[in-house]
Amino acid sequence: HVSLLFSSRRQNDEYSPRAVKRQRLDSPSHTRIGPPLIRAPPPPRHPDHAVAGSSTSSFSGFDHSYPSPHSHPRPQEPAVPESSNSLQAYAKDKLSGQMVELFEACQQQTSDLDRKERCRARLQQDIQRVYAVARLYLTGSSMNGLGCRSSDADLCLVLKGNVSMSHSLQRAVIRTHLIRAKVPILRFRERGSDLEFDLNINNTVGIRNTFLLRSYAYADLRVRPMILVVKKWARHNQINDASKGTLSSYTLVLMVLHYLQTLNDPVLPSLQRDYPECFNPVMDIDMVPEGPKHIPPYVSTNQSSLGELFIGFLKYYATDFRWDKQVISVREARALPKTSSHEWRNKYICVEEPFERNNVARAVHEKIKFNAIKTQFAESCRILHGRKDLNSILPVRAIINKESSRR
Repeated sequence: HVSLLFSSRRQNDEYSPRAVKRQRLDSPSHTRIGPPLIRAPPPPRHPDHAVAGSSTSSFSGFDHSYPSPHSHPRPQEPAVPESSNSLQAYAKDKLSGQMVELFEACQQQTSDLDRKERCRARLQQDIQRVYAVARLYLTGSSMNGLGCRSSDADLCLVLKGNVSMSHSLQRAVIRTHLIRAKVPILRFRERGSDLEFDLNINNTVGIRNTFLLRSYAYADLRVRPMILVVKKWARHNQINDASKGTLSSYTLVLMVLHYLQTLNDPVLPSLQRDYPECFNPVMDIDMVPEGPKHIPPYVSTNQSSLGELFIGFLKYYATDFRWDKQVISVREARALPKTSSHEWRNKYICVEEPFERNNVARAVHEKIKFNAIKTQFAESCRILHGRKDLNSILPVRAIINKESSRR
């Protein structure tokens, strides 16, 4: 029996009658680099299966259509995994080639996304029998292009008022567990599989983040491999677990984006600064998928290889970044001065959430954990700078084998 009470935390009146509309991201006409198609859930009581689609390295390609409740839109062309040829220009050295190999073996496949979407659609259908206007979004790394084959799936249930979840999850899931965090999370596993989901209610900033991070993920070919390798490195070295006082995956992603934004020759811009109307933090949640389609392609003149960028990332946080005086801000594409405000005072690591502007690195609250993180950056930088071999800091083949077992 599953009987859990959630208190919803609606912000900015983000639920509206347009909730029955269906949004999707469609394929633009530029060179494909193979992201998943992001769709908002289908209209209430008429769920349909969303099939992964393709996109590009530009920010365009966001379509917004409104089929009638009884229509069944034609599935889009399936996504194609990142091609080794498209990354070849940035992978001419050994280290960069190893990074591409790890990325191609571990990146989420179309079949992985399809599987998550099928479960989301079934679960939404069950929930809508009780809450007719509820919508269930697949968010996080599964949808922003930064997931791997072993990634769990994040869900955001959008509805109004206080919600009592009773039997809605029973038929689809087992081993349900409530995590009493700042935003309560219901963790469960799909029946008959090892696929885990984390579900929250009305934490709609996660939907906004999904579209923002996806736009960054496909702004430059190097972003996705870079982030996947950084996350694998941090996980292997035990500094990627917020529940144990280290860095969350979201924090690591923002750290990578910040580094790529602040190079002398930037790889990435600040999308929120350059296109504020496309990422308005109070934009109606139904319109969030619409914003990024108005952003033109971004072309960086930085031609650094993946290996050069990875070593530079480690060096930046090992020697250049001033942890005691600076705040990482992807929103501003710069390091902000650390103030004495409650949000930043006495915090070891300060990473600004792009929309809510709070500290997403607040889990690092012990000096011993902070020192361990800094030490790992410095040690890995030293080793990798000397050897230029990813295996010197990460068991590449073992990680690939582990991911392959998920096929």
